[in-house]
Amino acid sequence: MKSQIIIFLIVTIFISSCDEPSSENNSNTPSEVLGRLMGQQSEIFDFELVQDDKKEWFKLSIEKERVKVQANSQIALCRGGYDYLKNECKALISWSGNNINIPEKLPAVNRKVETPYQFRYYFNVVTHGYTTAYWDWNRWEKEIDWMAVHGLDMPLIGGAHEAILARVFKKLGLSQGDIDDYFSGPAHFPWNRMGNLNGWDGPLPDSYFDKQIELTHQILDRMYALGMTPIIHAFAGFVPRGIKELYPNVEVRELGWGGGLPLENNAFILAPDSPLFVEIGRKYIEEWEKEFGKASYYLADSFNEMDVPEADNPAQQLEELAGFGKSVYESIKSANSDATWVMQGWTFPYHKDENGELFWTPERLQALVSEVPDDKLLILDMANEYNHDFWKIDPSWKMYDGFFGKKWIYSFIPNMGGKVPLNGILDTYATIPEQALQYHDRKNQVGFGFAPEGIENNEIIYELLSDMGWRETKIDLDRWIENYSTQRYGDYPEQLKLAFQQLRESCYGTFTDHPMHRYQFRPYSKPEGVEDHATVHQSDKFMLAVNTFLSCSDELKDNELFVYDAIEIVVQGLGLIADQKLLNVIDVYENGREADLDEVMEILLVIDRLLASHPNHNLQRWVDFARSWGEISSEKQYYESNAKRLITTWGGDPVNDYSGRVWSGLIRDYYVPRWINYYKDPNGNKKQEMRDWEENWIKTPGVSSINPYENPLKIAKETFAKYYQVRH
Repeated sequence: MKSQIIIFLIVTIFISSCDEPSSENNSNTPSEVLGRLMGQQSEIFDFELVQDDKKEWFKLSIEKERVKVQANSQIALCRGGYDYLKNECKALISWSGNNINIPEKLPAVNRKVETPYQFRYYFNVVTHGYTTAYWDWNRWEKEIDWMAVHGLDMPLIGGAHEAILARVFKKLGLSQGDIDDYFSGPAHFPWNRMGNLNGWDGPLPDSYFDKQIELTHQILDRMYALGMTPIIHAFAGFVPRGIKELYPNVEVRELGWGGGLPLENNAFILAPDSPLFVEIGRKYIEEWEKEFGKASYYLADSFNEMDVPEADNPAQQLEELAGFGKSVYESIKSANSDATWVMQGWTFPYHKDENGELFWTPERLQALVSEVPDDKLLILDMANEYNHDFWKIDPSWKMYDGFFGKKWIYSFIPNMGGKVPLNGILDTYATIPEQALQYHDRKNQVGFGFAPEGIENNEIIYELLSDMGWRETKIDLDRWIENYSTQRYGDYPEQLKLAFQQLRESCYGTFTDHPMHRYQFRPYSKPEGVEDHATVHQSDKFMLAVNTFLSCSDELKDNELFVYDAIEIVVQGLGLIADQKLLNVIDVYENGREADLDEVMEILLVIDRLLASHPNHNLQRWVDFARSWGEISSEKQYYESNAKRLITTWGGDPVNDYSGRVWSGLIRDYYVPRWINYYKDPNGNKKQEMRDWEENWIKTPGVSSINPYENPLKIAKETFAKYYQVRH
């Protein structure tokens, strides 16, 4: 008997050592992250994980001709290594490429940095439609590495929400047909998850859920290995239409969303007092944790950008709101009492009632969260630049009394729909987070972050915001931009300094809600009485900034990140010129004369070919990601059409062209021929003809081929000079 006890103890100790990796094993993880990003050059680092429960910190020093990074978390170790690369070696890691040059003699350093935040949050629900919908593990691994070195530790993931929810629906007794009718195409999953739509661009291929499960395991395993705390989707009350046949006595309410979809795609939500609400929510958490293990934070939004079901009187409405909040929380708590419910805060300052008045008054929001313990709810205050620069109202954390004692995260939404144009007030991002940190009654702010709808654009903003997550004071933007330029391009000549100043006074000094070019809108979508439908920032100062930026080409032409950024800024300048010329064509046509599109289309085709040299702004890349999910030809074609639909027609007239990508392939294959076809037949039913043309393009596989320019920087300079001189 004694020997059996000894064996049991030995086995128990061994298992415990596997479940709790040693600090030595943990310290290898940052080495692997930096190794993937910078190869053998990462061997300059020695990482040491220090166990303490303080806010995350890292310390840098030089010992025995190596960089010693000490920190109290895996993410802090990764951030510490990147901090040294940025500030001592003037290096940069970005979506479009890395600029890493380690001096032969390592620069001295002795610095300790502590973040004021418990969490640094990342992603938006819809990022997982507009950007990550069809990513494979290789692309996800790169993104997780990017997150790690930028110090982000709380990502909101889409994960295998649909696969797990399908299991629950099957166990409830719903038919495969009911389930097929419920789920949308993968690119539209975010709006399916938020109850904005059902079934749009479905059904899914049979093989989809198995692949979704496999990829989510890979994502979560890596995130957990790095000590991240991912936010997982939970059940928010949305059910298939067929639920009424199984449960005829259950109250189900139809929801409406302004996306322009057919009524058959409306979503349905269970009444808050329905026992089925909590039952399905509990089963979902149980099924998720059986597959992936225990989670800590679950997101559920029942009314994101949607009208709340009507009540007979204000008192009843407050009672019902409290009931919805209680049901969502209880559905999570009943399966995992340690978990925290997460909700997005975007809709609260955004949503207006039929009279144009703010629906989510402090009284109503407080009712919604009133039945949830303070430490079991986390609100993502997502749109601080909207409050500050666009709506020009008080920040939400002030409007809603520090969110009534619940936990909350300060965040931004720098991008809508994955749009590419340079946009956003850099000074806002560099300064206003300090206001919340210093506010006397901010209550329980636990984090900082950013929630772009689409990424791989405006990289300067995300580099700036990731730095903000590791400081509690404003950033001196003049000095920061000087460092950024040196890190990204290897130098900061006087003309580049002037160019950045001009950019700050133009496109990076203004915030546009949805920056799009006129050539990206449907030819027939121009509102009556509106002369210019373009929303990209346009000014003489911006065009001057393009010219000044290009004047640095001789000095910086060998730096590929400078070339990529030069392409982007020239493409935007040429796009504005094309917009103006297009308006002239439209005016000629509307006055009964023959319209000549040749010059406009010529400029757009140059833009398209310039972008063929850019690593991110490319339709073929988007299509390749989507097709890789298919096993057979029909599946590949389905995924491709779903991916194309999201970035073009989306779903209906109100959101058509919403995503507005300035991409190689999309311009030459979609925007250019759409305009040409529109003007081809002066007597046709143009609106319907265009809708038919768009749908045919979406369902036709493939992207036309093109050869990039041998010297895109040279062509960019010459083309811009040609049209800039004409303007001036």
